[in-house]
Amino acid sequence: MSLLTLTACGTSPTEVVSASAQATTAAFSSGPCEVGIYGEPSGRFVAITRSQDGFSYAFEDGRIGSTEEPDEVVRCGKGSVLVNGEHVWSTIPIRVTNTRFASGEVMLAGQLLEPADADGDTPLIAYAHGSEPTGWIEAVRDPYQMLGRGISVFVFDKRGTGQSEGRYSQNFPRLAGDLVAASMEAKRLAAGRFGRFGLVGLSQGGWVAPLAAERSQADFIAIGYGLVADIREEDASQVQKELRDAGYGKDVLAIAQNITDVTARVASSDYKDGLDELAAIQQQYASEPWFQLIRGGYTGVFLNTPVEQLRQEGVPRFNDLDIDWSLEPMSVLRDVEVPQLWVLAGEDREAPIGLTLERLQSLRRSGSDIAIRVFPETDHGMWEYEQSPDGMREYFRVTPGYYDLMADYIKGRSGRDYGRSVSVTVE
Repeated sequence: MSLLTLTACGTSPTEVVSASAQATTAAFSSGPCEVGIYGEPSGRFVAITRSQDGFSYAFEDGRIGSTEEPDEVVRCGKGSVLVNGEHVWSTIPIRVTNTRFASGEVMLAGQLLEPADADGDTPLIAYAHGSEPTGWIEAVRDPYQMLGRGISVFVFDKRGTGQSEGRYSQNFPRLAGDLVAASMEAKRLAAGRFGRFGLVGLSQGGWVAPLAAERSQADFIAIGYGLVADIREEDASQVQKELRDAGYGKDVLAIAQNITDVTARVASSDYKDGLDELAAIQQQYASEPWFQLIRGGYTGVFLNTPVEQLRQEGVPRFNDLDIDWSLEPMSVLRDVEVPQLWVLAGEDREAPIGLTLERLQSLRRSGSDIAIRVFPETDHGMWEYEQSPDGMREYFRVTPGYYDLMADYIKGRSGRDYGRSVSVTVE
């Protein structure tokens, strides 16, 4: 019976829609959440992943939340989810292969996620992690966003996290070795069911993926909100942005630059160089209103730690990271011969983009095949936010277009509009 006929009989369109929603809801039965992808024929989908509090959801357009939220945007059921209390989305079949593989003497846990119809044309990627000291298997939304767009994904728990052995580390050459091992395992498990293979590095993974590109025989690399700067430069850039965002001018910024020059020496010398200068800085500027605003990567911790304590024990949570301070990102990227995509957050406080843009442009002028996209008014992680007058930011969604951009690049496509992003042309 058509809607027109129903209306003529005295039933309003609103009542028809309501009746349809009630019928759909009646067919849904709540149940425990299961990690996976759930969608409808139009192509819309939502990914369910594990979180510390239970389970999280992430729609294909970047909306995120927890299944425990009282508004119940997403409710879990057996083989399906209920979206907005009206629409039942069924599970999308995928192939999941769990594995353990060796990287040197350490055994790492991995998982290959493939579309059910993966074949010799399906792209395959392996992810390079950010700095978080937590496992990624079934817990990170990005792999499922790519999987839901028809891409096979290999994800693994970084050494010292989740189900993997070893000690958590921020030694990028060592992490690159783990990524190479993960790439070989991904190709072995997906043999005959993939075409293009690439590496995707997020945040700190932007340092790791280029180091692994040649040895993993990647066809491309894609970097999300990474840096072309070393750890000392990152810290200094963060401090500068913190103070600029707070309204301070060139006089304070110049002092801050001197401060980060000193803290860089402290950090990279294992607390053997620069401590006397740091003590003088603490004594001279500790009462200044801007002093307590400084965070950076490590400078804020050093400024608020007694020098004698640093001299005797350093900073315990930094001491075991095994950082390789000799790494020069520009030298690494000059040796990368495959195409690259760099996607940057325009207002990134954790990885300010100024120096990275300048250096990527320099590499392009030297002949590197690098595409650059910037999403304005987004912070680290491609988060959209609302900023209060005191500078605090409340994050509420991943910016639309980001996942589509990454997926199209992985598939070898280009040319679409992606949300509010801007393509950076060669200068």
